[in-house]
Amino acid sequence: MAEVISVRFRGGSKNYYFDPRGLQVEPGTYVVIETAQGMEYARCVEGNHEVPDQSVVQPLRPVVRIATENDHRAAEYNRKREKEAFGICEKKIAAHGLEMKLVNVECSFEGNKIIFFFTADGRVDFRELVKDLASVFRARIELRQIGVRDEAKMLGGLGICGRPLCCSQFLDEFIPVSIKMAKTQSLSLNPTKISGTCGRLMCCLKYEQAAYEDAAGRMPKNDSFVDTPDGIGNVSSVDLLQEQVQVRLDSAPESPKRYKAAEIRVLRNGKGSRDGIEIPKDRPARLQRQETEEELVSRFSRRPGAVKNPIPVASVLAGEPAEEEDRRSGGRRRHRPKGGKPRPQNAAEKPTKAETPPRPPKQERPARQEKAERAMKPERVEKLPVRPVTDTTAEKKAAADRAARQQSGGQDHKTNYRRPRRKPRGKGPGEG
Repeated sequence: MAEVISVRFRGGSKNYYFDPRGLQVEPGTYVVIETAQGMEYARCVEGNHEVPDQSVVQPLRPVVRIATENDHRAAEYNRKREKEAFGICEKKIAAHGLEMKLVNVECSFEGNKIIFFFTADGRVDFRELVKDLASVFRARIELRQIGVRDEAKMLGGLGICGRPLCCSQFLDEFIPVSIKMAKTQSLSLNPTKISGTCGRLMCCLKYEQAAYEDAAGRMPKNDSFVDTPDGIGNVSSVDLLQEQVQVRLDSAPESPKRYKAAEIRVLRNGKGSRDGIEIPKDRPARLQRQETEEELVSRFSRRPGAVKNPIPVASVLAGEPAEEEDRRSGGRRRHRPKGGKPRPQNAAEKPTKAETPPRPPKQERPARQEKAERAMKPERVEKLPVRPVTDTTAEKKAAADRAARQQSGGQDHKTNYRRPRRKPRGKGPGEG
């Protein structure tokens, strides 16, 4: 067993072992360690502990010291220098016309080396760019071309699941992922749905692949010839998660049925002919699934005329007394009236007038309750008298007509009209 501490570098998700050399390092403490590239500044994620010798790669690098105030200031200065170097390098790339995308810049703890990470479609001749950067920073310049997966790991982000990217959180190294995994898990082969932020297949396809492969080894394939409790047929679809199959029976091919894997007998796995296959006389047994208490209550509550608050099944099976059932059901039983008092069974049990206890005197309501009740009553609103609706347009038109006639010298036939007097009828000639 070897005593080590686990440290993690900035922007990394992998832990490395270092020899503490007698130092007691607490988790979360920053330390200065010795690496193959020189002194580095890292954070301790796990304090002093022992690990087997087989898990340690020799020679084990030592811990130089626990970080001091000067070390913290030097690390902060390097972060500011990285931001300046990023902007200067982008300008130099544009000036040289190189087809490359700058991703990140890292400055060593001692400040004598600056590493630029970039992505490109092919090989890039950046020799002139290195000379320009070396003349500006007066340090050793190194340019590294990385892939799109490494870019997503450095920059970080959120996946389609809403959580931070796995590669930037806990994945030590990238695992190979193939399109066959998506087919095994019956996922959509649409690239936008099975691809991550980096544009490659999602790393999480590998997580459940072993479980799907194990289930696929125990389940029949599509178009398999199987025997079911209802007869023989062919498998039309397979559900690996629920371990169920959908079978198209020969007796009713238009209505497929679902069966558990234990309810079928595979006569031929996969596609093929039925010739020469012997069909057994006895059919597989159908599994009887016991319903839970919630399923029983929901099934009986959907029936017409069912009680809204039924008595729990567990209390009936346990033989609890009726009072306990009433308490659980809220005091609402069908054989009781609304008042909640039990109905007398016969006339002998009915209490007489003398036995009936007197009604307690009516208590006066407190002032606060009366005030609340008055506030809840709607206020009386006086209704205004309704004015009759008249046609003012017709009146205005008639007045205009009268004014026009008066100006023209005419008279209103309604006001100045007189019926002419009728002359008396006289006697004519020859009348006596």
